[in-house]
Amino acid sequence: MEVVIAQDIRSLGREAAEAGAALIRSAIARRGAAAVIVATGTSQFQTLAALVEEEEIDWSSVTGFHLDEYIGLPMDHPASFRGYLKQRFVDRIPLAAFHYIDGEAADPIAECHRLGRLIEGHEIDVAFVGIGENGHLAFNDPPADFQTDEPYLVVELDEACRRQQLGEGWFDNLESVPRQAISMSVRQILKSNAIICSVPDERKAAAAVAAVEGPVTPQVPASILQEHSQTRIYLDPPAASRLERRQPDQTA
Repeated sequence: MEVVIAQDIRSLGREAAEAGAALIRSAIARRGAAAVIVATGTSQFQTLAALVEEEEIDWSSVTGFHLDEYIGLPMDHPASFRGYLKQRFVDRIPLAAFHYIDGEAADPIAECHRLGRLIEGHEIDVAFVGIGENGHLAFNDPPADFQTDEPYLVVELDEACRRQQLGEGWFDNLESVPRQAISMSVRQILKSNAIICSVPDERKAAAAVAAVEGPVTPQVPASILQEHSQTRIYLDPPAASRLERRQPDQTA
């Protein structure tokens, strides 16, 4: 794991996007195609905005996979991750394909199996992810399942996760935040050749220090990233405020 503390949130997004873009270009140059995993949420605003502006990427050679999605939320809901990705990523670049999670599928388990069959044939070059306030990775809330080999899971969202979604302004009240989601599993995320993790904001500081400097434990799902040698975590100064190393551009 490498930790990069950017000068500010804009620098965080730009540096994370530049690193991810280089990995995508390298994959295309090596085998003529690339595959990426894309996350959502406020933590990804700056990174995705910068990524779609990166030059000299043959996006028509890139296949994208959706990281997680609420169960039962329509695509036109303001909190829909499908809607988020369509607006901020998919509609802005000419991808070869993008595989959304259908949170409205009649059978969520069958939807997990469908997604699993799709992703099993792809080498994932880079996963763009974030960390939740409760330390979650995708929607794998604590205690996360570090063992399952299933690529996608139906998961229960804990109250801390649901309160984060409310606090970020995606919902009007806690009761309207879904209690279940479909999430890519921890082990599937770790199969990615490289992981770019964007973590801005002081409210993520406790989760960031637990993930980066604490023990690897299912109680802090993102701590598993310590075991992935090609993970790079980008923090802005507020998010890095509890780390032992706090100077911008310092790595660990």
